[in-house]
Amino acid sequence: MNFAEFKKQVDLSKKALCQEVFAENRERIRIKKEATVVKNLEKIFSATLKISNKKGFQAMSMRDLSRETGMSMGALYAYFPGKEELVAMLQRQRRSVTQRIFEERIAAEPDPPKRLESAVRTHLYLSEAMQPWFYFSFMEAKNLAAEEQEKAVLSERYTEGVFADILQDGQQLGAFRKIDARLLASIIKSMLQDWYLKRGKYARRNVSVDRYAEFILGFIRAYLEVKNPDP
Repeated sequence: MNFAEFKKQVDLSKKALCQEVFAENRERIRIKKEATVVKNLEKIFSATLKISNKKGFQAMSMRDLSRETGMSMGALYAYFPGKEELVAMLQRQRRSVTQRIFEERIAAEPDPPKRLESAVRTHLYLSEAMQPWFYFSFMEAKNLAAEEQEKAVLSERYTEGVFADILQDGQQLGAFRKIDARLLASIIKSMLQDWYLKRGKYARRNVSVDRYAEFILGFIRAYLEVKNPDP
């Protein structure tokens, strides 16, 4: 599977993401017409990510957001009561989508080497397709309320735990050599994060997400002393 194939299989369009946001926040959003909500959430999220990338979310004012979206302040407050709820909404959605797709795709692979490849590729391809969301989520986690910060930490531990479980399963079945699964899972997570946190560095070197995936997988397989899984 490459990135082009992944995009055909998984709908990560802005419309699809905003439809999920509406479904999960229906009671909080005062506007009830789905088409209107989805259209405006697309504008709100795109504007938030754009402004945050330039000046940081904490420096962004509601007036900045109103100007960028072309929506009045009153219209914005129909979707969330303030900036804290907006950032929490963005964070929740990124975590929810990532976990759902991550679990669906790796569950289809019973063999540990193939499951490991699927986990690496899925994480990279999700972060490529949703790079502004992933970058925002990482950079703004420190500014969240205590409860949301704890959820961000748990999300981080969750993905490391998935990799650790795959590595431990592979060791038990003799597919991987004996290693510190928890430590390697942490290193893998760091390499995957480097892709979306330092995207410009790889773009300047003309490194595609598929090339990066192959490099990371080759590195991991060499360390685990495992041959490339059969197609």
